[in-house]
Order: sequence, then structure tokens, then C-alpha cells
Amino acid sequence: MELSQMQRERLAFLELRAFFTGELRRADIESRFGIKPAAASRDLSIYREIAPNNLDYDQAGRCYRPMGGFEPFFKFHSERVLAWLLQGFGDGLDLGLKQAAPCEGPGQLVRPNMDILGMVTRSLCARRAIRVSYLSLSSGSKWREIVPVALADNGLRWHVRAFDRERRRFGDFVLTRIVKVQELDGGADERELLGADDQWARIVDLEIVPHPGVKQPKAIEADYGMDGGVLKIKTRAALAGYVLRRWSIDASPDHRLDPASHHLWLRNTPTLYGVESATLAPGVDPLGSFA
Repeated sequence: MELSQMQRERLAFLELRAFFTGELRRADIESRFGIKPAAASRDLSIYREIAPNNLDYDQAGRCYRPMGGFEPFFKFHSERVLAWLLQGFGDGLDLGLKQAAPCEGPGQLVRPNMDILGMVTRSLCARRAIRVSYLSLSSGSKWREIVPVALADNGLRWHVRAFDRERRRFGDFVLTRIVKVQELDGGADERELLGADDQWARIVDLEIVPHPGVKQPKAIEADYGMDGGVLKIKTRAALAGYVLRRWSIDASPDHRLDPASHHLWLRNTPTLYGVESATLAPGVDPLGSFA
């Protein structure tokens, strides 16, 4: 079937939306591309014609869902998919569309397995638990039962923020260390969902300045576009440690780290009290001490 470029873009969008969120409505296509209901219906008909084994209509949910033998018609590229999840399905345009899944981060990408990522994001959107075979640095391969609540990019790797049912707490799981996923029946409890994650909800104000040991602080101010010699950043407590580590920001109260490798210093270190991810930051004691 001969498809126009615009048709291919719309069909690729509906395929991604269905595969990575687990559901697709005609209104999703209308909102994304600003088209009429009749045009969106034609797109759905065309897609089901070229990929008859991919979508099934859920009468109860009044939406289309991916079938068990789903085989993407368009090739998924990890960079593109992760960018869509991070920035929304707007191709860089400010269309005012809601994100497909809660997802935040500074933007550097890795290449997780697309099938595993799809299962994780579908369970995230459906608020369901999954069982994963996870490769931990401390305990090796182990099956874990988790409830995914958000995705996060720490600047080096992508994580899934999830409630760990064994440890009864929220934590970060590196996507590339998830080697197998099993879907579980039943929904998650409210205490396992994003609204109960205090570290995700808490916003931390970071005041970043040139390291006092740097001989030419004006150069550092220019590098980061500082206003009055300070760069103010708001980030989630769950991500604060990753931000500080990614930019090699000295988070010690007495700025004791080498300025040759740490051009920046966190001048308001008390802001890290109670921030669990702070133990990842340069200059912070692994036991959580900021003194």
C-alpha cells in the first residue's frame, strides 16, 4: 500500500502509542495531529489492514490494545522512543500534549531492549506490578516484584523508578539490567504508586556556584550562564544525587574536593538533608553525612 509521508507519521505514532502505553484511542491521533475524527478512523483502518495481528479492540475499555503477537510495522529506534517518552509525542513541537508516562531527566540516552521497555511502560501506564529478573551489582541475578511508577534519565543510564515489594520502598532499577519481565494480574495499591513516593514529590533547590578553588570563576559563570555568579536548579529529590554526580558538583560543605575536576560547588548543602539520592553526590559521605 502506498502511504504518504503524513500517513506514515500518523501510523508510526499510533503504533508507538499502542505498544508503549498499552492502549490507543482515536482521540489520541486527533489531538496529536489536529485532524478530524473521520481522518483518524481512516488511519486506524489502514493500520489494521497493513498490520492485522497487532491491535485488538477492547469493547469494555473502548480503546485498541496490542495483541500478544504484536510485531512492529515500523522499526523502533531506542533513541527516538526514549526521546518521545521524555519530551512527549510531539516531535519537539509544543503541542500541549500530556506525556505518555511520567518521565524526567537531563537527556543522555542508552539502548535498553525495546520489548522489555515496552512491557515496563505498559505496566507503568496501567498501574500494574511486574516480576523482573534483575542483575544487581550486590546480589547478582534475582527475581524482583516491582510496581513501575516513572522513568528517569540520570545522565548516563535510564532507570525505572518503582516500588520494590520485597523491600517495601521506592527505588531505582537500571533498565538495561532488567533481563526478563513477567506481567502480573491485579492492580497496585495506592501506597505503591507515584503519589506515595515522597522522594519523587519533593522538589529540591540547588544553588550551584563556581568552586571556590577555581582561579577564574568568571569563566565557569560563563560556561553555565550563571546569574549573579549562581545557577539555581530545581530537581526532584529522587534525582538530585544524579544531577550532582553527572556535573561533578562538589557537594561537601567545606568544598574540599579538587577544583581541577570539580569546577562547581553546591553552596547550600543543607538542602540535601533527607534526600536519599544525595549519597551519590561527590563529597557526600556514603552514610549520608553532609558534615
